[in-house]
Amino acid sequence: MPVPADGLVSQMRRGALEYCVMALIQQTPRYAFEMIEGLGETGMLTTEGTLYPLLSRLRRDGLVKTEWRESVDGPPRRYYELTAEGRRALAGFRSEWTSFRAAVDGILQEGKKS
Repeated sequence: MPVPADGLVSQMRRGALEYCVMALIQQTPRYAFEMIEGLGETGMLTTEGTLYPLLSRLRRDGLVKTEWRESVDGPPRRYYELTAEGRRALAGFRSEWTSFRAAVDGILQEGKKS
C-alpha cells in the first residue's frame, strides 16, 4: 500500500534534512534560528524540536563544531560550522544524491511516456 503524500514528503525530508543543514553552514557558520529560517525559505520547514537533536548528533559524530559568540541582540549564540569530516560527508552525499536523483527522474519520466 503506498504511503500517503504527506507521509511521503515527511520521509523524504527526514532523509535529506541533515545534509541540507550541513549545506547551510558549509560557507558560513550559523546559529540554530538562522538555520530554521533558511530551511523555511526553501520549503524545508523544521522546528527547534527537530533541529537541536539533529545538530547534537552531527556534533557528536564530529561533522560539525560549535563556537559561542556574543550577540548584540541578546544572550550569546552557539554557531555551528562544518568540520573537515563534515565537508567530506556532504561531498559524498552530493555525489550520491545526484546519481539517485537522476535514476529516479529517469524512471519517473519513463513512466510518464507509457
